[in-house]
Parts: sequence; C-alpha cells; structure tokens
Amino acid sequence: MTPRWPERLWLVRHGQSAGNVARDAAHEAGQGRIDLSARDVDIPLSDLGRAQSQALGRWFAQGEEGARPNVLLCSPYLRARQTAELFRDAGGCRSTLPLRLDERLREKEFGILDGLTTLGVRTEEPQQAELRRILGKFYHRPPGGESWCDVIFRLRSLLDTVGLHHGGCRVMIVAHQVVVLCLRYIIEGLTEEEILAIDARQDVANCSITEYGFVKTDEGDGEMHLVRYNVTAPMDVDETPVTSNPDAIAGSRG
Repeated sequence: MTPRWPERLWLVRHGQSAGNVARDAAHEAGQGRIDLSARDVDIPLSDLGRAQSQALGRWFAQGEEGARPNVLLCSPYLRARQTAELFRDAGGCRSTLPLRLDERLREKEFGILDGLTTLGVRTEEPQQAELRRILGKFYHRPPGGESWCDVIFRLRSLLDTVGLHHGGCRVMIVAHQVVVLCLRYIIEGLTEEEILAIDARQDVANCSITEYGFVKTDEGDGEMHLVRYNVTAPMDVDETPVTSNPDAIAGSRG
C-alpha cells in the first residue's frame, strides 16, 4: 500500500528577490509604493538570492542520496523557479530531476494592495488598512486578493495531490513565506492563534529549510512530524548572508 504522506518533506522559501530589495528600499525611503515595473510573477532573484540558492544546493549535495529530494515541486513564480533550478544545478538533487510547477504554490495575491508599502496602504487604502486591523491577516481579503485562508484552501488540495502521486517519496517544495507558514498550519493542525504566533516570532528566511519526517502511528495512515523549522545552516556553512523580509500589510514580495 502506498503511504499517504511523503517519507520526507522539505519546505523552502525562495532566495532573496529583486522585489525584496526594492521593498526594503521603499520602506527605508518612506515611500508608499515599491519601485517595480514587472509583474510579481516575473520578479527574479537578486545576486545574493542566487548565491543563497546555490549554497542550499551545495549543502544538500554533501548529504547521502537518501537525504536528498527525488521530487521537486515549485511555485511558477520566476524567483521560486530560479531557486529550484540553481539548487538542482549545485547538486542538491540529481541533475535530471524534473521541476514540477504547480500554480497552487504561487505567492499570496494582494489584489489592490499589491506593490504598496505599509505606509502606502494607510495613505492610499485606509479602509483596507482598518479592515485588516479588525479582521487580522488570517481572514482579511483585499479586493482582488487573498486571505491566508484562501491560500490554505488551495494548499489543502496541493497536499492531496502530493499524497496521491508522491506518497513515500522525498519531496521538496520551493515557494514563498506565506506558503511555508500555511503548510505548517495544515500539516500540524494548528490554530489561527498558533500560526500567527509563529509568524510573529521570526520571519521565514530566504532559502531556509523547514523539514518534516513521516512517522508511523498505531492508528490511521501515520503523520508528519516537524524535524526543524526555518533553518539557515546552508548559508551559515557557506558564509552566505542570511536575509528575510517580514510579511507587511501588502506588497511583501515574499
């Protein structure tokens, strides 16, 4: 019988992107909008983000074959695809492993708030800023965008697909900050309060590793146990700078 869960599951946030850099610059300059001309889906990695992705690949390359992924799932956003490709090229998995894109792993959509800094939301969309304050980011859905709940809905479907097609495999998912957090929420059966507390304690670092291992249980199909969260060892070992960006009200480009 094929297991319902992967043998091993790694969740990886993409490397630092040009959007992350532009967002930081906009906040430091007190600007309301992030200076980007491309679609969010087309934002590439920064030079540092490329180095982080390669460090991640080299770190996995040093492990045994059984400690490397044999399934590579990825958000279709350019920064995530580049992270996965650079990881593979650096030896993180076999060079012929196909990169499987899944639109359900895409970044949280911000709708009319996309591209705005926290200041920009307060000045240009004060009604949405107040709604978010009242509802919280778990439930607030900006016009044309998504709440965390909406992201969770599509990720539940994604995990069903992983279980159906990749049960018993070693799966790596390369995606975005909110996706990593929402997958934790689903896999561990957390509450809104618990996942928001995790989010408040620390940001998900670029190219950090969150790892789960499958554990058999006396009843049911077994379950996934958290092995480590938000680990930056690949960059630490490689002496590559670690970066992270908080999930702002909008336009976090995470």
